[in-house]
Amino acid sequence: MRAWISGVSSEGARTARKARWLKPLVFLLCLLPFALLVADLLSDRLGANPVEKISHRTGDWTLRLLLLTLSITPLRHISGWTPLLRIRRMLGLYTFFYATLHFLTYLVFDQFFDWQEIWKDIIKRPYITLGFASFVLLIPLAATSTDGMIRRLGRHWRRLHQMVYIIATLGVFHYLWLVKKDLREPLVYAFILLALLGWRAWKQRSR
Repeated sequence: MRAWISGVSSEGARTARKARWLKPLVFLLCLLPFALLVADLLSDRLGANPVEKISHRTGDWTLRLLLLTLSITPLRHISGWTPLLRIRRMLGLYTFFYATLHFLTYLVFDQFFDWQEIWKDIIKRPYITLGFASFVLLIPLAATSTDGMIRRLGRHWRRLHQMVYIIATLGVFHYLWLVKKDLREPLVYAFILLALLGWRAWKQRSR
């Protein structure tokens, strides 16, 4: 028995050592789109409408990282590699980071803090309504992502963070209604989201 426990402990230690590179690597990879965006902006490579480019790229990465965050649990169950759970919070916070950049681009460079026009956009344009709603719902999730808030909220924390499924759905529909012609990319995101939600529904039912 002691030998078995020792073997399990050694295997866990080896896994932990191998996973040390995971967080720094994911951190740098998540930061890379922002660095490339800044480089393109400084070198004037964003074309005739840089505001539109910034908005699209930050929005794309918000949705990609959000879906990647949702995929961590299925990937962990399929692969059995528990270190994946260590990067889930980081991915969620990077999702909020790019969502904030996306919103600030609209607020500052597109609307120039014209609150009256912003309010009209929210009411009249469904894709703006959904995008604004998903960003607002992301705020409490980002604010309660610390260890201290997890302890304070207890079992309510998990219930609160289940809003991420609503946020992802709103984000996909925001993209679908934004795009007027080529729907291939938003439909890919919609398919991925459906697959992730379907997997969770299946796991819940199997329990």
